[in-house]
Amino acid sequence: MSEKPDIDFIEGPPPEELVITDIVVGDGPVANPGDQVLVHYVGVDFETGEQFDASWDRGEAIRFPLAGLIAGWQEGIPGMRVGGRRQLVIPPALAYGEAGSHRLAGRTLIFVIDLLEVG
Repeated sequence: MSEKPDIDFIEGPPPEELVITDIVVGDGPVANPGDQVLVHYVGVDFETGEQFDASWDRGEAIRFPLAGLIAGWQEGIPGMRVGGRRQLVIPPALAYGEAGSHRLAGRTLIFVIDLLEVG
């Protein structure tokens, strides 16, 4: 997976629970809760389909400790294998909250994540 993914518009109302869809199942090591992960990702707003962030646009993958991320990533990445591509549809409660000062508060978010490394 060396190309930035396109995220298809999802019809219907936003889900109230985290929705995990494996687009490509990797064959490398499995990500566990609390791991450091190296990922490429694209994030779009569920309602508008508008991209709000993408590591691809910055030209480099980013390394995160899973424990420091939004709950949707903390719950949605463990179990994923290196070399995989996974889509997460994350309701506000597992993203930036129902309300607040963050520009994405109250929004359902879609991320497509490529897992490049764990550890």
